[in-house]
Amino acid sequence: MKLSVVIVNYRTPDMTLEALAALMRELERLPEARVEIVDNHSGDDSVAKLEAGVRAKGWSDRVTVSCTDHNGGFAYGNNHAIRRALAGADPPDLVYLLNSDAFPDAGSLGVLVDFLRERPDVGIAGSYIHGPDGDFHITAFRFPTLWSELQGSARLGVLTRLLNGFVVPLPLPETAREVDWLAGASMLIRREVFEAIGLLDDTFFLYFEETDFCRRAQLAGWPTWYVRESSVTHIGSVSTGMKERARRMPEYWFASRRHYFRKNHGSLYLAVADALWLLGFGSWWLRRRVQGKPDPDPPQLLGDFVRYNVLGARSDP
Repeated sequence: MKLSVVIVNYRTPDMTLEALAALMRELERLPEARVEIVDNHSGDDSVAKLEAGVRAKGWSDRVTVSCTDHNGGFAYGNNHAIRRALAGADPPDLVYLLNSDAFPDAGSLGVLVDFLRERPDVGIAGSYIHGPDGDFHITAFRFPTLWSELQGSARLGVLTRLLNGFVVPLPLPETAREVDWLAGASMLIRREVFEAIGLLDDTFFLYFEETDFCRRAQLAGWPTWYVRESSVTHIGSVSTGMKERARRMPEYWFASRRHYFRKNHGSLYLAVADALWLLGFGSWWLRRRVQGKPDPDPPQLLGDFVRYNVLGARSDP
């Protein structure tokens, strides 16, 4: 099966080249596979470093480096390469999205390719993701709903048990299983999925784009599977810095959440989701203050949620 791989870089050229090196080891058994590294308008020396690194390893016949005209986000950068690959004279059967801070473990990509080859009914397959120290990352999920907004923000044990079927993060699957959606750090997509639903929605700058894409695929009859036997090492949030506790949630996270709910469920649904989130978070805030618990959330989360979901929504397209 012909394969195209896309890696999006934003100001992390050295790490992107490390991810590429791990990928190229996986591509030894897939000689026809081609790779495009998309620099998402880094505005630094990323392109020069990437091109030099590809030349130095002798990969220029299989790897190209391109750049976008502006930093439009994760979906925009991936679409830049996917669109070109699908429009070619000999389009790929499969498209593999790999984060620039994700490193395929031995045999991981081959497992995904074999899985889709053996399961023609499946549209998307993703890997088990773990950190450099072996700690697993939660990357298999249910779609968010009104009840998950309440449960996730309230953080109340009895409510979580009551709404267990709506909790967005799934327990770590022990074997391959169908899920609603996967994180896009290591995601293999059948060409027919793009033909059925189009590209990733690049209205999302970052976050919720995979959620939306997998939901559209599911509605078109192409389910998503988590393949436990495919393993990828992932650092995470290198370009965004989202792991830093002292950082506030960026405005684009709130914008992506708004767009997801409004696009998929409508404005009224979004308003109710906001109200339930505020109800849940308000109860958690009061409980935390009374019990003297530490604050685990990003700074000013409540104020930012209100600000961006009232004032921010006014500027939405």
